[in-house]
Amino acid sequence: MTVASHPLVARARLLADDVLAPQAERVDQEGVPASHIEAVKRSGLLGMSAPTEYGGSSAPGAVARETAEILAGACCSTWFVQTQHHTPVLTLAKSELPVRERLLGPLARGELLSGVAYAHLRAFPRTPVRVTRERGGWRFDGTVPWYTGWGLNDVLLLAGVTEAGEALFAFTEAREQPGLRASRPMRLAALTAARTVSLELDGLWLAEDAVALRTPYDRWAAADRVKASNASPAVFGVARAALDLLEDDVAGPLRGRLDEVRRLAYDLADLPAPPERLEDRLALRARALEVLRAATTAAVVAGGGRAM
Repeated sequence: MTVASHPLVARARLLADDVLAPQAERVDQEGVPASHIEAVKRSGLLGMSAPTEYGGSSAPGAVARETAEILAGACCSTWFVQTQHHTPVLTLAKSELPVRERLLGPLARGELLSGVAYAHLRAFPRTPVRVTRERGGWRFDGTVPWYTGWGLNDVLLLAGVTEAGEALFAFTEAREQPGLRASRPMRLAALTAARTVSLELDGLWLAEDAVALRTPYDRWAAADRVKASNASPAVFGVARAALDLLEDDVAGPLRGRLDEVRRLAYDLADLPAPPERLEDRLALRARALEVLRAATTAAVVAGGGRAM
């Protein structure tokens, strides 16, 4: 089976063509609606990388990237909300802790949508979110600078750093509760529609059985550096959508550049983590963004108001 003929790719195209693309302009102005999230849940795409025994598809990485390109090219805001979900799924798939049995099935089957609150870990040795032992569980204090999908997600995977220098990830409901308060939705330079807020944590207590991962920070950071340095499939999806607005004689050379960078970036992404080749990954990520800028600029120049 080729990537193009995979059932999940077909579902992504159907979702993009019938639901996302026709309403993308309105969504950009008004925000991602709950109806879009329900459509994503029904599509089966949320279980893309989950084990089949939990209701997922265990799809290859190439399929996951292709579906991400399709969704991002149709409605980048909706893609951005749903893409947060895949990190919690992969975290649970690798976990041996009790929360796996409670949440992996509902997340894989699309019964629940998860967000993530962990990018602040990359600020280490600063610790925007601190985690301490309390009453047989864990207490979270600090500020999550941004959290995407507020009001759309059912649960969130929250991370902080313990006093022992560990990265600790735990699940909680994605709603205001004692010790957790959300800001008003932020106005961003892009993707305001994705409902991004900051979270204030003041003694949020989570039980031990909410923990999905507890590992030395350095070990987590080493794996995260590789993942974060790869070019995002969304870049290629948005660039492709921009080129579709252009005449073939204008789009042709840019398509060639896009296809080359995409091939090289995905070849690197498919390599096992060691050797990391971080410089190569970052260089290709930068090249991908350069092509994106060229493609979207060309679309705006050639198409005027229609392209905006």
